[in-house]
Amino acid sequence: MPTCSALIVAAGRGSRFGGPLPKQYALLDGQPVLRHTIFALRAAPGIGRIQVVIAPGDESHYQASAAGFDLPPPVQGGASRQLSVLNGLEALANTPPEFVAIHDGARPFVRPDDIAGCLDAAAAAGIDGAILGIALADTLKRVARDGAISETVSRANLWRAQTPQVFRFAPLLQAHRSAAVLGADESTALTDDAAVAERAGLRVVMVAGSGDNPKITTVEDMQRASTMETRTAFGFDVHGFAPGNAVMLGGIAVPHTHALSGHSDADVALHALTDAILGTIGAGDIGKHFPPSDPQWRGASSDRFLRHAVGLLVERGGRIVHLDLTVICEAPRVGPYRDGMIDSIARIAGIDCDRVSVKATTTEGLGFTGRREGIAAQAVATVEVPRR
Repeated sequence: MPTCSALIVAAGRGSRFGGPLPKQYALLDGQPVLRHTIFALRAAPGIGRIQVVIAPGDESHYQASAAGFDLPPPVQGGASRQLSVLNGLEALANTPPEFVAIHDGARPFVRPDDIAGCLDAAAAAGIDGAILGIALADTLKRVARDGAISETVSRANLWRAQTPQVFRFAPLLQAHRSAAVLGADESTALTDDAAVAERAGLRVVMVAGSGDNPKITTVEDMQRASTMETRTAFGFDVHGFAPGNAVMLGGIAVPHTHALSGHSDADVALHALTDAILGTIGAGDIGKHFPPSDPQWRGASSDRFLRHAVGLLVERGGRIVHLDLTVICEAPRVGPYRDGMIDSIARIAGIDCDRVSVKATTTEGLGFTGRREGIAAQAVATVEVPRR
C-alpha cells in the first residue's frame, strides 16, 4: 500500500456556526469535533502521519483536541483555505509522502473504508487524485435575488464534493504553489483542493462517498450529528485470602496480613471494573478473554485485563464517562489508599481522575467478608458508544 499522510484543515473561523468556539472545537458527544476527526483518520488503513493546520491563537483548543494522539506540532493556517492547505503541504514536504489525503476538520464521521477507496482510486495508473462525493438527487433551481425561480438546472453528472481528497503529493504541492501566486480574489475562489488540481490540469476522479460524512456547518448540524448512546453495566468479583503480606487493589499493593488467592494477581477491584466495561459493549466477561485455565495468565498483572477491556471499547468508537468502584471488606482499610487507587485506575483506563470513584464498605461482620475470609468488589461503568 502506498504511503499516505493526512492533512486535516482546521484553521477556519466557522462564521455560519455561530457558537462560542469555532465548530472544529465545539463539543460533540463530550469531545471536540476535531478530536473525533483525528480519531477517524487514525482508524483508516493506509494513513500514516497526520498533520493538522490551525488558526493562530487556537493552540490551547488544539491541544485539548489532540491530547494523547502523539501528533507533530500543528501548522498555522493562512488567510484562505487554499493558503492553509499550502502551509500544511510545505510542512509535509520535508519528508514527502507519496500521497496526501486532505480532510476537513469539521467532517468527523468519514468511514475508514471510504478513505481506503479514495486512496486506491488515486493510486490507479494515469490518475493524479480522487475525491469523495455524493451524486445529486434533488431537483436544482436557479433563483433570482427577489426569490423568483429563473431556471431549473439539470442535475445530470452533478456531485457534491466531500473530503478527504487524496492526491499524489508532488503534483498537488506544485499546483498549490502555482495557485498561491494568483490574485487574492481568484485564489480564494478555489474552495477545495480538487479545484486547485483541476486548474493545474491534473486528472482527478470522483469516488462515491456516503451521506454519513457530513460537514458540520451550523449548531443544528451539531445537534443532528450526535450519534452516541449511553450505556451502563455492572461488574462483580470476589477473591479469598491466601498467605502473603499485601493485596492488590486497583492496581496498587496494599499492605495486609494476607494476599488474595487467584490465577492472576487476584486484583478484585480491577477484575470487577474489567467486567463492567466488557458488559457495556456486550463482550462477555473477564473469563472469556483471559481463561483461568490458560497458564499464560498465571500471576499476570490485572492492569492488562482492564486495558484490554478499554481497548475493545475504544475500537468501537466508545469512551468511558465514569467508573464507580466499591470495595467490600473488613480489612485492610481502603481509605488511606483511596487516592492511589483512583490515580492508578485512571492511568490504566486513560481517563481523568475525576471520572473515577472509589468507595469502601464492610458487611458489619456478616458473610464471608465479615468473617475476614476475602474481599469482594462491585463496579459500575458508564460509557458512550456509537449508535448502531
